[in-house]
Amino acid sequence: MHSLTPPAWKEQLRREALARRDGLDSTFREEATQAIAERAQDFSDLHDVNPVGGYWPIRSEVDPRPLMEALVERGQDVALSQILHPHLSWRLWRPGDVLIKGGFGVREPGPDAPEVFPKALIVPLVAFDRGGGRIGYGKGHFDRAIAALEAQHPVLTIGLAYAVQEIEQVPVEEHDRLLDVVITETELIRTKPL
Repeated sequence: MHSLTPPAWKEQLRREALARRDGLDSTFREEATQAIAERAQDFSDLHDVNPVGGYWPIRSEVDPRPLMEALVERGQDVALSQILHPHLSWRLWRPGDVLIKGGFGVREPGPDAPEVFPKALIVPLVAFDRGGGRIGYGKGHFDRAIAALEAQHPVLTIGLAYAVQEIEQVPVEEHDRLLDVVITETELIRTKPL
């Protein structure tokens, strides 16, 4: 058993995973982003789902924009998260929309963009395990958003990550929502409880 509390252990794992992610070469990142986008587009469970919630990338996250643009192109509605701390709202987005600077420096749709309630979510992450455990930035926005959406309807949760972000086991706490799928540049992982 680990001597650290789950939050302290997560913080240590978060620092290590961010260092690995930040250390990736920009050319590798671009190629990996394309491979992840293509693998996600081919994922049959994501076909015909409306709307799909996504995120605007910050730091060294996998850039979901090629995937979100492809989904819009094939006729799916895509929404971006808007931070209304401590919650997230989802606003319809199309490529080229003017975005405003929201909480934590994230670009997000303006308040006039229609609010929607995604049936699938593309989720950012810092680290993941094969059981669907996910470490984010520690604010809990996506965990709360998934829980709120699940209270209305089933939600397919898809994490996007580079393979180097995989860890053996995330210390999952009661409030953590597990991912259904994680897509990396090397594989699509259908998660199962560890």
